[in-house]
Amino acid sequence: MTDAAPDRAKFVIFPPVIPYSALAIACILQWLEPLGLLAHIGRDLRLWLGLPVVLAGMAIMGAGQRALLRHGTNINPLRPTTALVTDGIFRRTRNPLYVGISVALCGVAVIFSLDWMLILILPACFILHFAVVLREERYLEQKFGDAYRRYKARVPRYFAGN
Repeated sequence: MTDAAPDRAKFVIFPPVIPYSALAIACILQWLEPLGLLAHIGRDLRLWLGLPVVLAGMAIMGAGQRALLRHGTNINPLRPTTALVTDGIFRRTRNPLYVGISVALCGVAVIFSLDWMLILILPACFILHFAVVLREERYLEQKFGDAYRRYKARVPRYFAGN
């Protein structure tokens, strides 16, 4: 039996559980206590407003996944990170998968009149930040040292201008 710590971030909650739980809770709350704010917008307009947001979020996530695969590192956070990816979408954000899912879920909220999702995305992002992202950053700093610190100094955690 080995006492070696696993080679991965010591996150509190498996990362995908957070945004998808927020979506499930939003659906339940919408069913139990609809707020009706988005429902006043016509279905077609909600689709035209929400679909580009969903597609943008999916594009951000897809770009992040492709970059990780291109460098031969794991997408699954339960597996070790084998390469520090700093190109492609990772030049704009250090967390494209989390940014992308958050953006996509906002679009889903608009399309399906899920007022609660727009409310719950904020605490979900807060939980994701403290339970996952900060812990992943510590792991990457331990694993990649100065290379990660330099990357962290020049690329924002979530959003970049330009």
